Amino acid sequence: MRAEPIANIIDLPGRVQAVRTAEVRARVTGIVARRLYNEGSEVRAGQPLFAIDPRELRASLNAVEAALARAEATAGNARQDVARYQPLLKDQAISKQEYDAAIARLGGAEADVAQARAQVESARLNMGYATVTAPISGRTGRAQVTEGALVSAASATLLTTIEQINPVFVNFSQSSSDVLAVRRDIASGRLKVPEFESVKVELELEDGTIFSQSGRLDFFDLSFDESTGVSALRAEFPNPGQFLLPGQFVRARIFAGQRQNAILLPQRAVTVGPKGGTVMLVSADSKAEARPVTLGDLRGDQWVVESGLKPGDRVIVSGLQKARPGAPVRIAQPKAGPDKAAPTQATQPPGAAAQPAR
Repeated sequence: MRAEPIANIIDLPGRVQAVRTAEVRARVTGIVARRLYNEGSEVRAGQPLFAIDPRELRASLNAVEAALARAEATAGNARQDVARYQPLLKDQAISKQEYDAAIARLGGAEADVAQARAQVESARLNMGYATVTAPISGRTGRAQVTEGALVSAASATLLTTIEQINPVFVNFSQSSSDVLAVRRDIASGRLKVPEFESVKVELELEDGTIFSQSGRLDFFDLSFDESTGVSALRAEFPNPGQFLLPGQFVRARIFAGQRQNAILLPQRAVTVGPKGGTVMLVSADSKAEARPVTLGDLRGDQWVVESGLKPGDRVIVSGLQKARPGAPVRIAQPKAGPDKAAPTQATQPPGAAAQPAR
């Protein structure tokens, strides 16, 4: 068998996730007057989505503006008193206690003005919240309320959601045993991996087709989930035309470097049973020998053999139905094709044909 470097492909199931998701919730209490967008449409950040009846909020704003005007008038009067008392204090026409009381009244009046101004600002903010706008650009979901519904700021009523799905994330996970095996192969030199940001990922869709855009890994959790024993990974993919949708099931093919000295076998040369794979070898004394092997992934019509074989082993790839363990095998040379030399083959009496590995 001949060993050669091959791409190290890790196949994992995953789910598509929007890169950003915003829940649009009510920030004031009131009755929904209108929905201002089409469900499922694209919106831009700041675009109005819902209109809440503003009459009660406007009345509250008018009340606090009136309170502000009253506080400013009171503060103005207290300021005039202090201005009148200053020369009288110098002439000792009033007591120091009366002057200090006027200063205290002015301070209290100015504090009332500041408080009233804060209340006006809060009321104006609430008036602005009566028009619910999109916090981010993206695709809107279904409206969770209709016109006439009572929404509450206290419970933060959910109105709709907005998702950004170009690009998208794909979340998947890898078991702790698989992660340990990869790290062991890296340490031993069997596996050479590129920089994390350079790891390419492809997606296989539910119908078996490959998604046209390739992605890159952008997150790897450095801890394992205690309940499941897996580590989370994430890749980012361009999504032109919004072909991938959040929640969609996919299979991620991660091109995690290059595996050195890998052995590939034709699929027809391997018998797969409940306990794994088995191949038939031609031993040194030209007899058929069954040997169990540990199989990796299937690359087209070839198995990746993880263990059980070494370079130089001769594997029977055809005529397996005639090969029996311990029976003699005769190596035969088939005719060469016009463009390449003929591969070595073996035959086992009576007439079993097999191809040894090189």
